[in-house]
Amino acid sequence: MRRDDIACLKHIIAAAGKAVSFVEGKTRKDLDADEMLALSLVRLLEIIGEAANGVSSAFQNRFAQIPWRKMRGLRNRLIHGYFDVNLDILWVTILKDLPPLMKDLEEVISCSDTRPEGEKN
Repeated sequence: MRRDDIACLKHIIAAAGKAVSFVEGKTRKDLDADEMLALSLVRLLEIIGEAANGVSSAFQNRFAQIPWRKMRGLRNRLIHGYFDVNLDILWVTILKDLPPLMKDLEEVISCSDTRPEGEKN
């Protein structure tokens, strides 16, 4: 495992955490009314996908329960289909998918056997 893999996981968690915090206390209608919120959330999901793309294939295979492909696919959809972003999907992704993803990635990081070779406790 590369040290970069853990850095990418931390970037995913940070971006996901920001997205979740940005929607706290907001409703789906708020998303329609607040273009800055929508654009911020799109950008954070793009960051998540880009960071997922930076995780090595070996690490992805080792932790296959993480939806690496979906994260990358969402990023690609947002980047290339920027003119047609479905805010309903964006909203559900942030509320339903990101909290368990953050939890799963925190568990991956906390696994003692995910430390780079040669690194001590």
